[in-house]
Amino acid sequence: MSDYNAFITEATIEGADSGPLADRTVAVKDNISTAEVHTTCGSKMLEDYVPPYDATVVRRLKDAGATIVGKTNMDEFGMGTTTETSAFGPAENPAAEGHVPGGSSGGSAAAVAAGDADLALGSDTGGSVRCPAAFCGVVGIKPTYGLVSRYGLVAYANSLEQIGPIAPTVEEAAALLDVIAGPDDRDATTREEGANSDYASAADGDVDGLEIGIPTELLEGAHEGVVERFWDAIADLESQGASYHEVSLPSVEHAVQAYYVIAMSEASSNLARFDGVRYGVSGGYEGNWNESFARSREEGFGAEVKRRILLGTYALSAGYHDKYYTKAQDARAWVKQDFDETFADVDVVASPTMPVPPFELGESLDDPLQMYLADANTVPVNLANLPAISVPAGEADGLPVGLQFVASAFDEETLVRAGSALA
Repeated sequence: MSDYNAFITEATIEGADSGPLADRTVAVKDNISTAEVHTTCGSKMLEDYVPPYDATVVRRLKDAGATIVGKTNMDEFGMGTTTETSAFGPAENPAAEGHVPGGSSGGSAAAVAAGDADLALGSDTGGSVRCPAAFCGVVGIKPTYGLVSRYGLVAYANSLEQIGPIAPTVEEAAALLDVIAGPDDRDATTREEGANSDYASAADGDVDGLEIGIPTELLEGAHEGVVERFWDAIADLESQGASYHEVSLPSVEHAVQAYYVIAMSEASSNLARFDGVRYGVSGGYEGNWNESFARSREEGFGAEVKRRILLGTYALSAGYHDKYYTKAQDARAWVKQDFDETFADVDVVASPTMPVPPFELGESLDDPLQMYLADANTVPVNLANLPAISVPAGEADGLPVGLQFVASAFDEETLVRAGSALA
């Protein structure tokens, strides 16, 4: 394996002898359960945890003949944009030495970019597949909520997160999506859409007649070089027969704030199970249960996880629930409404995936707000439960830049077709 700290656990999990992925290696993000192989979520809290079962997506990989080569590094419990909050040290970016690979699925993107795995799975709660895909110069797909089973995914924010593929090309990412998509009796949020998918066949690069909407709000404040590469990519698509016009999504001005209130609130609930008794670092300390519980979480969780639990608990507390959480849900509905109205006139919405090139290692650790604001272009998609893809769009200042397409719910075929015209 390359020395980018992309993997937390190296392992060889063999799949079936035949299948669509029989000759492929896959890296799996370390918040996705693998039977008898450590699943740590990038946290000291779970450093010794070995699940007794496979996640549905892992079972589908094995049935498709894939060989799983290890569990990839990630921001602790998926909370971060750089993979620097991992308890096992930061991952580095093979496509940009000295820079972060993005997060929280940074290890998965780094493994693909370095050639340590043909394909990878990540999870996307607010951009955690698309951000590292953009920063590492690879392709990442965030599926429609309900297309891919979350059974076996250690929950951060249930209403927002989806497992998605990372690959060198759009066609390979779509082929991996074909394997993992479809309903699952173990996950009541899954839908029948995708049961017999063939997304890979949509990667034909035919964008003749494609109508692209470009929201001006998602270009404001972006790095100049990122904006230049974005328009270069749009010009390329125009030359292939696509057309575009500017659209407005006024609700996205409030998307980051709404996203973090909702995500942190759900995280405060989901992570309550890690108490040293049910899961996590042993709570066998002297004193009463409350002291043991507090010590377990103090020692097991990192600073960013503690920050989000505290903020989420505050937002849900008596007297503040309506002031913060209810308003965030109202803003979420507004975001979805804006997208629905826009898709009445366009096939896809396009923007830079990330408004900035990859951060230098250590650059954003002392400024969490900077890290949160970097998600401005990706979190609206999760709030609206829509599909999106990030594809490489060149470089700015020698660093990878990604272009994001968003489509209406369960229209992954249009996403794949649009993305394949560029990658």
